[in-house]
Amino acid sequence: MKKALGRGLDALIPTEGEEIHQIEIEKIFPNPAQPRKHFSEEALNQLAESISQQGVIQPIIVARAGDGTFTIVAGERRWRAAGISGSQKIPCIIRDESAEESFEISLIENIQREELNPIETAAAFLRIMEEQGITQEELSQKIGKQRATVANYVRLLTLPEQIKTFVISGALSMGHAKAILSLKDQSEQLEAAHIVVKNALSVRETEALCKKLAASPLTKKPEPPKDPHIAGVEDELTRNLGTKVRIHHKGNTGRIEIDYYSMDDLNRIIDILKI
Repeated sequence: MKKALGRGLDALIPTEGEEIHQIEIEKIFPNPAQPRKHFSEEALNQLAESISQQGVIQPIIVARAGDGTFTIVAGERRWRAAGISGSQKIPCIIRDESAEESFEISLIENIQREELNPIETAAAFLRIMEEQGITQEELSQKIGKQRATVANYVRLLTLPEQIKTFVISGALSMGHAKAILSLKDQSEQLEAAHIVVKNALSVRETEALCKKLAASPLTKKPEPPKDPHIAGVEDELTRNLGTKVRIHHKGNTGRIEIDYYSMDDLNRIIDILKI
């Protein structure tokens, strides 16, 4: 795609003077490649109420699917809310966009409206870089962001799944996640994340916590090197269970410690273990 996203959605897909079509909502479907995966039910209901009173003010953009139906290029939130409001049709502008262009248009729309959560943004950035073979610097120019911003988002994808879930749900902000990324060990990252969520720590408090956790090994009595196989199993259990796991091994016996931070967390681990 040759047009630069950094100029904004209006520059990317100008709609002034284009014909507006009233299309039945049931003939329109979301784009499966849409970078945004999570929609606030409360926000959708508020928009639906507004649409009930004023209608859909800004047309959505769709592309023909070839079978009498249409795929959303931009405006899925308005389409969802219109359906909730009971509307039968929605104003649309029909465009012929490639799959790549549709994805990038959806991405820039959501970035401009700040509607993607940080993990969705990170996944979208990574997808564009991989599919187009471009660097973080080139992507930053496309979307009008600093390269450091792109790098910080993509780094979120290295976090354990449990922490990514916290970010998606809003329990952790981008600032919290960046602070937690300062910890190199995943078990420490998980420990920090659970403490932050449980105690509703601010970003500054989280930064202080992570500094403390990072420094603490220096004050502890050095432990003898762990058997590489045992260490590998310990890391794998930590990743799979989404919590800190320690294996204390001596000879042919030992014990396993699994941390949990609430009854819900315990039940989650029990479900994974199928106990």
